[in-house]
Amino acid sequence: MQKRIDTPEIQAFEKEHIGKVRALAPECMVLLKNEGVLPLQGTGKIALYGSGARRTIKGGTGSGDVNVRHFVNVEEGLENAGFEITTKAWLDAYDQAVEEEKTRFFRELRRQADEAGANPVLFAMGRVAPEPAYEFPLDGEGDTAVYVLARISGEGSDRGKEEGDILLTGTEIRDILALKEKYARFVLVLNTGGMVDLSPVKEVPAILQMGQLGSPSGDVLADVLTGKSYPSGKLTMTWASIESYPSTEGFGDPDDTEYKEGIYVGYRHFDKNPAGVIYPFGYGIGYTTFSISELSLKKSANIVTVSAAVKNTGDFAGREVLQVYYSAPEGKLDKPVKELAAYAKTKELLPGETQILEASFAQNDMASFDEESGCWVLEAGEYKILAGADSANTGFAGTVAIAETVITEKAWDESAEAKPSAKPQTSGAISWEDVKAGRSTVEEFADSLTDGQLAYLCIGAYKDAEDIMEVIGNASTAVAGAAGETTGYLKDLGLPGIIMADGPAGLRLSRKYVLKDGEARGEMSLGGDMMKVYTPEELAAMVPAGNTEDKVYYQYCTAIPIGTGIAQSFNDTLAETLGDMVGSEMEIFGIHAWLAPALNIHRSPLCGRDFEYYSEDPLVSGRMAAAITRGVQKHPGRAVTINHFACNNQETNRYFSNSILSMRALREIYLKGFEICVRQAQPHFIMTSYNLINGVHACNWRYLLTGILRCEWGFKGVVMTDWLVTGGMRNSGGKWPCASAAGNVKAGNDITMPGFPADRKDIVAALSDPAHPYALTRADLLIPARRVLGMILKLV
Repeated sequence: MQKRIDTPEIQAFEKEHIGKVRALAPECMVLLKNEGVLPLQGTGKIALYGSGARRTIKGGTGSGDVNVRHFVNVEEGLENAGFEITTKAWLDAYDQAVEEEKTRFFRELRRQADEAGANPVLFAMGRVAPEPAYEFPLDGEGDTAVYVLARISGEGSDRGKEEGDILLTGTEIRDILALKEKYARFVLVLNTGGMVDLSPVKEVPAILQMGQLGSPSGDVLADVLTGKSYPSGKLTMTWASIESYPSTEGFGDPDDTEYKEGIYVGYRHFDKNPAGVIYPFGYGIGYTTFSISELSLKKSANIVTVSAAVKNTGDFAGREVLQVYYSAPEGKLDKPVKELAAYAKTKELLPGETQILEASFAQNDMASFDEESGCWVLEAGEYKILAGADSANTGFAGTVAIAETVITEKAWDESAEAKPSAKPQTSGAISWEDVKAGRSTVEEFADSLTDGQLAYLCIGAYKDAEDIMEVIGNASTAVAGAAGETTGYLKDLGLPGIIMADGPAGLRLSRKYVLKDGEARGEMSLGGDMMKVYTPEELAAMVPAGNTEDKVYYQYCTAIPIGTGIAQSFNDTLAETLGDMVGSEMEIFGIHAWLAPALNIHRSPLCGRDFEYYSEDPLVSGRMAAAITRGVQKHPGRAVTINHFACNNQETNRYFSNSILSMRALREIYLKGFEICVRQAQPHFIMTSYNLINGVHACNWRYLLTGILRCEWGFKGVVMTDWLVTGGMRNSGGKWPCASAAGNVKAGNDITMPGFPADRKDIVAALSDPAHPYALTRADLLIPARRVLGMILKLV
């Protein structure tokens, strides 16, 4: 039951959740270098510089943002810890320079949007103002300096290979190197959601990848700098020069992006082509050191288990990650040098303490996909099992011998699928109350509906006017700021709706709202700087109409670490705990389905949404998503929506970008994480991606949604589209057409979100026109309708 909070006072759950994030987030941080600088000894005066010092980034833009009550930046966090900031003048001067640059930048964007006749917010989505050039005195008092380098990215725009993004600016390089010489102790902190090329400043003595840690970010950093806590994360993406990634060539093509590297993504590529690597996959050090020894292997039936003795050999407490890889024999199929098979993290180990750690995986997990036969095959030969602290430092644990090639699984055969059938509409009204009371079944309720009513169930709760801004991130009438709902056109039968909220770093809702005419109306906020394209007068007009005597309600949610940060913990229990926390806030605010987690592969550092995603490795991605899913769905009536299925690896022209790749790469790299999550945790929803895959929109591809997802993996839930894929964003003159709502039904994509009148017309037309590209029967329509009804019964 939704709880309406009518006081602005901070709630007990907020304090609890922020405290929990603060305690867990150090595990998400990666210490890249430390020459005796960290942890700092005591507090006192500190010189604080950099783009993220006061303007700290807690998460990305777009759907990745969370509207929190308060966010602790680095400046505040250090002051909370007892430091005296001696660089207020520098921070003030930087603020002024940034605001001047942003004003210029967004005025120009607005001009361009008006000239193009485009919605200014959608035109500006994901765009980031460039870093200004400046030269301010580096004269802060104290022996210690911290420089916080920040980068932000988000939905709608990709990152660039230029200075101020992947590359450092000349100003940043100059100041970082000068600070290294000026101060006795200097720490470079990376407040980034992804890779930056540190080649020009790699000689600095201490580099800490803080990441973007949610609500208590500044406090978390202060805890780690002072040794109150310690970092124990590992990189989930190889950091290398941008030119050395095979995905850089051709990235961002507006029509067709060729995945020429095939299965050789991330460390799978760099193991064979190491030039350019700055930090390998799985790398991260701590305030202490560890040894990994006594590697051994045992096999029981189909399960392979590696054991190791992990000892803390240093002077501080810490935690280490055991990473297990397999090296497959060359056979008919070419193979990477090694692939991650399992991982496990120690408990906190005190100096001198040892833990015997085990990590297990199924033998069949080493199978490869053979396109010729359409099967997963475990080729004959010796599989070497390796284990260590990162992908570049492993030892031999043993060998698994496969005497002869084994087919472990066959791909879906559409010709063997039974054709759907349906009875005509049954007579006699059935109410939803009859279903809830057990007097009628979901199937009987669906059979009693007209074709038009069934069509409504396959579309979100759209409004009659095709106003895009009514459905971008603020479409719900039940919960202010929620992203959308299932249809409301069957309310006369008593059918409630499923309410959905954006993610993935917490719930994104309106902070304040009023109730007007039975609807929750709140402030509009899309996060980041996108709203700067509007004038003050336009922003004032967006405030929901109401009287001063209207009762105001509050929805302050907690921002958790970004997806990459969570994965860097290599701790499934941590991820599940954060999911549990989000699930409890869903209960409080009346949200049924969280539009998260996102688990697309880090194919390239240039992808604007990499910060939302977990890793370049599908095992890490799948296990983290499964853990989050378990955490959320342990709360009755709450669901996750894993996304974006599949190959959502660039934001440029994302509605009409065609990902061209082999079936082997698709299966082994880009679908494997989703498969792991489905098989381990059964998420209630999956969201399809905007892009096309080999010329077919993901939401219209039956082989993907029915064959692989349901028939091979056993998915039992509901599939929905991402917002506006069927035409809200027109592709005038582009190569590829919009997706089809009727095509969604045909493919197994149950709900088209958020829905427009044109989507219903498309479905109804497909029912009556055999020549429609996606001609439908009533039996076709009943399949998704029953799934949606079944999920409403489960959740609401």
